[in-house]
Amino acid sequence: MALIQNLTRTPKKVRILILVLFCTPALRAQSTSLSGIAHVALRVSDLAKSRDFYHSLGFEQAFEFTDAGKTSVAFIKVNDRQFIELYPRTSDTQPGGLMHICFEASEIESVRNAYLKRGLQPAEIKKARAGNLLFVMYDPEGQLLEYTQYLPDSLHSLDHGKHLGEQRVSDHLLQATSAVKDIVAERAFYTAKLNFESVSLTGAEFLITGNSGDKMALQIQTSTPRPRIKFAVASVKATVRELRSRGFHVQKSHGTASVTDPDGAILSFVSPHDTR
Repeated sequence: MALIQNLTRTPKKVRILILVLFCTPALRAQSTSLSGIAHVALRVSDLAKSRDFYHSLGFEQAFEFTDAGKTSVAFIKVNDRQFIELYPRTSDTQPGGLMHICFEASEIESVRNAYLKRGLQPAEIKKARAGNLLFVMYDPEGQLLEYTQYLPDSLHSLDHGKHLGEQRVSDHLLQATSAVKDIVAERAFYTAKLNFESVSLTGAEFLITGNSGDKMALQIQTSTPRPRIKFAVASVKATVRELRSRGFHVQKSHGTASVTDPDGAILSFVSPHDTR
């Protein structure tokens, strides 16, 4: 009460400054803004084949986790902030393909608070095995979404500047596509709840909140889902020549070059003017 009485006697410009200083932390504490895609996780049938495939694209393995003497996940590096996680199938009953998309947050608690305010149910933030902060959430169809904040002493951060192969076909993972049963319901979730911006005529492609320019997209789920990952390149024509020189079978369509991984995932390469 005393503070309010004192404010009424304070010059207007000073009152505004005081209110901004008091309100700014609260605003920062609730924001849906993200830093982009952190990783895409794929379940693969043959880890060695998949690892060799990505290595042929110039992507190196940064590190891996092992359990019971076997690799449980391999971290393939795109750049210092983006990875492709490869999880080997451990039984024939496990479905292959996309497991989840993970988004990077510079202030993960702020993002989680914003989601809570929007009526969502994100899990508690924890420190994950690699040493980063992490929380998970599920979309309306029960598909897993991950959110991470890199910490200075994590395996990802300690690998900065390393395993950045000079032969990488791309150094930016631009977009990942999630297969869903109901695109209309999922679109409402991503736009109304996560604050993503719809940027396609079909309404199935979204800009992730923040300034990264990264996107995610939706496609109708089929009995044989084929994950789709899109990378940015300087020139599609030059990329086609390079991929073919490395022995890849390249498909070209509408300014996009695509190759297929050993499990049927489609990796597409687009030039910057085609990314927005």
